[in-house]
Amino acid sequence: MSFSRPGAIDLSALKNTPAGGSAGRPASGAPAPAGASWVLDVDERTFQDVLQSSLDHVVVVALWSSRSPQGAAFNDSLARVADSYAGRLLLARIDADTSPQIAQMLGAQGVPFVLGVVKGQPVPLFQGTVDESQIRQFFDELLRVAEANGVNGVAAPVGGGEALPDEEPVDDPRFAAADDAFAEGDYATAVAEYEKLLASNPADTEAAERLAGAKLLQRTGDADLAAARQAAADNPDDVDAQLLVADLDLSGGHVDDAFGRLIDLVRRTTGDDKERVRARVVEMFTIVGSDDPRVSAARRALASALF
Repeated sequence: MSFSRPGAIDLSALKNTPAGGSAGRPASGAPAPAGASWVLDVDERTFQDVLQSSLDHVVVVALWSSRSPQGAAFNDSLARVADSYAGRLLLARIDADTSPQIAQMLGAQGVPFVLGVVKGQPVPLFQGTVDESQIRQFFDELLRVAEANGVNGVAAPVGGGEALPDEEPVDDPRFAAADDAFAEGDYATAVAEYEKLLASNPADTEAAERLAGAKLLQRTGDADLAAARQAAADNPDDVDAQLLVADLDLSGGHVDDAFGRLIDLVRRTTGDDKERVRARVVEMFTIVGSDDPRVSAARRALASALF
């Protein structure tokens, strides 16, 4: 797994999240059904499978040490909070002492170390122990950002330490080659594989969604956000510059900003440029999800800009 863009999804709003925020928790606050759990004990053999599942639902990776006196107690706190979300996120616990390569790959400077994974991209959350109300705040904000980036699947319940449950979207052999490339950060190959699937079945909406997400990461993988914003500000009529900043905004969870920038550009362009921008906006609708209210509003704005 190549973590090529650490912090690619913007969680800066977390600092302002009020205590007790509940956007990501079950409305009832009820505990998980008896016997159900969404907590896995993962090692170097099973870690890749867990990362691949982040294409469909949020994964939280928690590095801990069995040598730490506080490790087991904090794991219990994480598990209680994770299970209360009833599958909206999957907690993957990793003992850094027995899986040192994972700890090294993630760049952990100490444990506990907790990060989210959304569409194969890491989202650093916190290091050290925090109380359960703070854990919930981090998880709530992670889920909000994941939904803004088109990830709102639900994981099937598993028993602690059991193998990853069978989930058709993850294990579907249609997507094996593309998903493997995506998980390795080889977005060009992933795009090509998803395009083959879509060409053979243009009505395959899941392939279309995965293709759009892979294209987004391919376009933004090596981009410098500050330089891209400066170029767009200096050249407001440069279509490529505006498209790149919109992609970066979408990748960072700033959905309305991305839509607004491109819909305004639609109004100011003509011919082939207008069509390029329109097509990119429609692709973004696919990434965010047609049921998102921001997409509905943007569709109306796009129609007005076109006609």
